[in-house]
Amino acid sequence: MKRLIPSPWLSLGLFAGWLLLVRSTSPGQILLGLLVAVAMPLLMGPLRPTPGPLRRWGVLIALILRVGRDVVRSAIDVAAGVVRARRQPPRGHFVTVPLELRDVHALAALAMISAVIPGTVWSELSADRSALLIHVFDLADEARFIAHFKADYEHPLKEIFE
Repeated sequence: MKRLIPSPWLSLGLFAGWLLLVRSTSPGQILLGLLVAVAMPLLMGPLRPTPGPLRRWGVLIALILRVGRDVVRSAIDVAAGVVRARRQPPRGHFVTVPLELRDVHALAALAMISAVIPGTVWSELSADRSALLIHVFDLADEARFIAHFKADYEHPLKEIFE
């Protein structure tokens, strides 16, 4: 059974998504939905990356909570920056953050974190993965931002993945 349906949750999601998209439960649509739900995971299996090694679940939960807190704080800061932009324009700036992370899963998580936090945009990763270029909406102190980024995001990811 595992060989026919390697990812049961993905297959279930594809099947449900198919039926929702076609808005029909006719026998033909159910059959097509089952075909998609079985065929797509089998065809796309070679493209799926190997799962990353997750360690330190407590650190992961703390990181998720920290990112949630920072999303709210940053959203408020960006909104305030937009409101006062005529009087005091935001100091948008590109920052190069030196990285210790090398694990691809940790770097992908870091990319998601920087994308979800308002006011930061992941711009470029150096070819050797030693530095990250980030655009910051309103930057007061570059050294403080780098220290915050490394302490709050990079180091926990390093503990979780490496």
